[in-house]
Formats: sequence, structure tokens, C-alpha cells
Amino acid sequence: MKTTLAIRMAAIVSLILGASAQGAELRGHGGPVRAIVITDDGRTAITGSFDAKAIIWSLETGEAREVLLFHNDQVDAVASLPDGRFASAGADGLIAIWESGKSAPVSVLEGHTGPVAALAVSPDGASLASASWDGSVRLWPLSGGEPLVLEGHRGNVNAVAFLSDGTLASAGHDAAIILWPPERGATPARADMPVPLSALVATADDRLFAGGVDGKVREVDRDGAIRGEIAVSIGPVTALAASADGGYIAASSVRGGITLLDAGSLTPVRILGAGGVPVWSLAFSSDGRTLLAGSADRIVREWDAGTGQQLGTASEGPADPMAEYAGSPGAKVFRACVACHTLEPDDGNRAGPTLHGIFGRRIASVPGYHYSPAFREMDIVWTPETVSKLFEIGPSEYTPGTKMPEQTISNPEDRAALIRFLQAETRD
Repeated sequence: MKTTLAIRMAAIVSLILGASAQGAELRGHGGPVRAIVITDDGRTAITGSFDAKAIIWSLETGEAREVLLFHNDQVDAVASLPDGRFASAGADGLIAIWESGKSAPVSVLEGHTGPVAALAVSPDGASLASASWDGSVRLWPLSGGEPLVLEGHRGNVNAVAFLSDGTLASAGHDAAIILWPPERGATPARADMPVPLSALVATADDRLFAGGVDGKVREVDRDGAIRGEIAVSIGPVTALAASADGGYIAASSVRGGITLLDAGSLTPVRILGAGGVPVWSLAFSSDGRTLLAGSADRIVREWDAGTGQQLGTASEGPADPMAEYAGSPGAKVFRACVACHTLEPDDGNRAGPTLHGIFGRRIASVPGYHYSPAFREMDIVWTPETVSKLFEIGPSEYTPGTKMPEQTISNPEDRAALIRFLQAETRD
């Protein structure tokens, strides 16, 4: 029974959460997904959310490998660093540098006095740029040392992007793009735009695109001239992404839906999704074939850029392995848990500890799992009653400081069904 269940759950993870052959929906955040980046090898994604957490995902298996808990407010920006490390930044004004497998940042970059809205890594991998609502842009040496503070915007700075020669572009609510030359002391160039700007992206061939609160995407040259523009929404543009080959620009909006543009002509190629759910973040895979999109409904969806089809949907894969549990309401509820938890001792820990043997176990006691400090100080034994309470009032209230994504199960019958499922499938 246990071996069969392990095989089934592995298949469920593969189908639902994103084995590379089938595409994915990544589910694990407890709030809108504000930021996404994909590593250069295409195997890993890092997401940041309004739930104050960053998650590292395997795009090969769809597993949430690590939940990074540090920020005390929403995580608005993430970056993949060239040495295999990651960066996260948020509304608390802090930038955390992470190494895989460590439960705390290896360093914290402090200095901004307002939320950090965006991050970008320089072409040579030596510096990390940050844009903040304190009105400044900072250039942080990744080898250590004090940042270069760049001031020139009047108000919130919402986006940063590097050109190939190291020129840094920043865009802000002051309706300006500033181009900061890589040479210290050189005079920056300021380009005034028609409206406040919310997003910025540079292509591999050094074309610069800005998204505005008027729903338009504009191409801007190094002299600040607008070379072209197109309306993609009636609401503000929330995110922009460029494919690695420079062929596509993707633009999302608070109105929902994603417009895929031909970067050369700035004309629409196709619309991804029907709209309705705000899309807050975008990232192309390294080969440009797929696009990840983080939405207000807490889900990261994967789209085929060539066909416009959402990947990982039931129509594209084999029959849902969950069909074997059609008579188990608890298995249906457990779908939301498989991204972070396993049921079998041999499957080990993921972003969360294994649930094998959970009932009767003291909190924060699974060997080899890195718990948050707050968790280790709690005095809870997991019983049907305490697990039910966790989902009744939510992890952030029942276990403050937890790395667990915020989610509640309001229906008592659903909570009871989940408990019955776990009792049957996590015992020896």
C-alpha cells in the first residue's frame, strides 16, 4: 500500500507541479506571486510573494526545494546570482543573499529606507542593482563593500535593468528613465516619459522597453527617444520579460492576461490567458520556449510561448493519477500540500518536513530539516486537533514565524477529511 502510494504521489507531483515534460502549475505561496527569476541552466526558479516568503523550485520535478523565510513584509524582487546564490528583497528595505541549503541569509544588504521594488545583476556578475521607493538606486558589489548610491529620481523607483556594456537603466513613478553609465563620475542621461513607469526590461541586443501605468509598452533608445509604443491593457503594466534571443517581449497587467509581443516590430503575437486575474511577475525559460507567470491567485503558471497554450493542464497530460482517489475528499484537499511535503520516510524532506509519522510528533523534531527559529521555540504536539486548528486559523497565527505558506481550510468537513487522509497515509 505504501509503495503504491509513494509512486502515485510522485506521479501527482510530476503531473500537477511541473515535471519538465508536462509543464507546471507551481502552488505553494500564500499570497500573490510578486517576483520570478529562472536560473541560467533552466533547472530552477525563485519566486517571491506578498506572503513575505521566497521559494526555490525545481523546474524538473515541480518540487518546492526550499522556503526562504527572512523578510518581515512582502518579497517584491528576487535575483539569481552567478555563483549559485540567490537574492531576495522586499518592502522591509532589506536585501538578503542566500546559499542553497542554508536556512538563514549568508549576508544582508542594508541601506535603503524604503521598499526595494526590483533587482538586477550586472552583465559581468560583479554587482547587484536595487531600485527602491526611497528614491534611490544602489549598486552593490557582490564581493562585499559599500554600495554606490545613485540619486536622480523624484519619487519611487520601480525598476532596473542592465544593458550589455554595464549601463544601468532605472525607471520610476516620476515618469523618467535614467541611464547610468558604468564609468564612475560620468553624467547620467535622463529621459522623460509621458506617464509614470512601473516596469523595465532590456533585450540581449540592448533594446530597452518600459511599461507604464497607462497600459502601454514603449521602446526607448539611449538618447531617451521613444521608438515605438503599443497599448497592451487599459490598466497599469505590472511586469515585463524578454526572451533570451530578444525575439519576444511579454507584458502583464493588473487587468489580467499576458500579451506576447514581437520585439522587433512591437506588435502582438498572441494573448496568453483570458484575463481577470492580475499577473504580477513574468520570466522566460533560458531557451525562450516557455514563460512563467505569477498571479494574484498565488499560482505560478507555465505557458508555451510558441503556441500560447498553458502547460500542465489536464488536456495535455495523461489521466490524472488522483482519479484513483475519487472517493477520498481528503486526497483532494491534500493536493495543495504535495509541493512541500512527502508522506513516506524514504521520500525525505522537501521545502517542508515529511509528514510521515506526524501524529504524536512534537513540532520541529524531524531530523535533518532546517526549521525557522520561531518554530523551534514552540511547544506543540501534532494531533488531529492541533493540525485541524493550524488550518482553521492559518499558519501565521497558529505558528508565528513559520516558513509554511499561508493557507486556511475554512470548511470543517474539508479539514476533517484531510485529517482522515493523513491518519491513513502517514502511519507505519
